[in-house]
Amino acid sequence: LWCFHGRRGYKCEVEGCNNSFTRSYDLKTHMFTHTGERPFVCDVEGCGKCFTQASNLKRHRRVHSGDRPFKCTAAGCGKGFSHASTLKVHVRIHTGERPFVCGVVGCGKCFAQAGNLRRHERSHTGERPYRCRVCGKPLTTSSNLKQHQITHTDKRPFKCDWPGCTKDY
Repeated sequence: LWCFHGRRGYKCEVEGCNNSFTRSYDLKTHMFTHTGERPFVCDVEGCGKCFTQASNLKRHRRVHSGDRPFKCTAAGCGKGFSHASTLKVHVRIHTGERPFVCGVVGCGKCFAQAGNLRRHERSHTGERPYRCRVCGKPLTTSSNLKQHQITHTDKRPFKCDWPGCTKDY
């Protein structure tokens, strides 16, 4: 399902996919997006998370080991992170950097994380990409979907804190 073509010589041959790569390994990894295969499995008991790349499994193992090799060097902070990308986002708390800017004319809101910008953009587009499997209600975020899905169960995770009240909701 692939062949070599010039500088970005390894081209995915799956119909409708136009991706190409400079290394055969990258194409091989890409092919997992079509097959759904995730051959690198976490062997920690009870976990079983699967990955398309060995490097992602190696990074994931830090969750279990508690290893946090990426340290914040801001004065008085010293927080540690298991991923360099998480540290990069954290540092924006100290610098105030907000590199992700809403492109809607007249808005211009800025965000420290790309995901927060995507969520914000839905306020302009009305997009609701998360759909309840029970009733079909569309929602804007996965956390809103998770909260909504509780309404279809007998679970009432919140307790009233009014003195003498025993109700939960």
